Amino acid sequence: MFRTATRRISSAFHSSRASRASRLAAGLGLLAALSTLAAPARAQDPAWPTQPITILMGFTAGSGVDMVGRTLQESLQKSLKATIIYDYRPGAGGNVASEVVAHAKPDGYTLLLGTAATHGINPALYKSLPFDAEADFTPVAPLVEVSNVLTVNPAVIDVKSVKEFIEKVKANPGKYNYASTGNGTGTHLAFAEFNARAGLDMVHVPYKGGPDALQAVLKGEVCCIFNQVQSVLPQYRAGKVRLLGVTTKSHVAVIPEVPTIAESGLPGFNSTIWFGFFGPKGLDPKISKKINDAVKVALETPAIRQKLIEAGNSPRIETVEQFRTTVKADRQKWAGVVRSVGASID
Repeated sequence: MFRTATRRISSAFHSSRASRASRLAAGLGLLAALSTLAAPARAQDPAWPTQPITILMGFTAGSGVDMVGRTLQESLQKSLKATIIYDYRPGAGGNVASEVVAHAKPDGYTLLLGTAATHGINPALYKSLPFDAEADFTPVAPLVEVSNVLTVNPAVIDVKSVKEFIEKVKANPGKYNYASTGNGTGTHLAFAEFNARAGLDMVHVPYKGGPDALQAVLKGEVCCIFNQVQSVLPQYRAGKVRLLGVTTKSHVAVIPEVPTIAESGLPGFNSTIWFGFFGPKGLDPKISKKINDAVKVALETPAIRQKLIEAGNSPRIETVEQFRTTVKADRQKWAGVVRSVGASID
């Protein structure tokens, strides 16, 4: 019966009575069916990336943020099979670079290497921003958690502990200046909180980035700075500066001899920051996951992980959803710090 039915169908299809239009319609129908079946496969395999990825950097080359980005660059390029280009746009505590990304096309080719300052501190510190730090960005992946350390030039302020530092500054109100990597950065707010809790009267001198701020300390233009551990290690090991205390709850592995500020005179003091990747709002979740997965691969690579730790960083792996929660919680935390120290920038 099956063969008979087949012969009839074949005969009807090839019969001179079957019009060319009928045969064409049948062919188009078959193509449409095949196209429908193939569509889901294409949707599950997006082509991104097919061109270089530009990552905006809100801080200068040679800064702690830059050092972390460069450490991950080669691994990210290998995982994503695309060239990674860092575009430096320092200024306004990272807001210059943030604004570019906030208004970029959400195609995955323009990202931001943001920090706790750009997405946690700045929304509370600046009275007006040309973007919404929450609504205009897509949190993608954290990179590291970073400890700051109280760094002093002994030629300007000859102290060897946090306790001695507090005593000397208190005895000379308004005499000592401290540097930061810019208004509204983590180094600025950490020192502002430290001063408020210790009852110190110091003058804040903001610089354009970490290298400039550290040079100011080395030259004696200012007495001290809260800066990232990784950015001051060479000068510390060369004996050019003293490290009095780290801002984390526990000691930093690469400088275990340096106590925490909490155990050195200010119980409970804890001020850490993180770095992470952000995209513009509306970034495809599939692209976010690809980037997040690539970051995870990099941070789990032993050589990269060790390099980050030796520089004073703590690799931080979270899913896209977990990082979104981290950013939101940190924004609330820093808003409280900003209110408590009364800081603001017009």
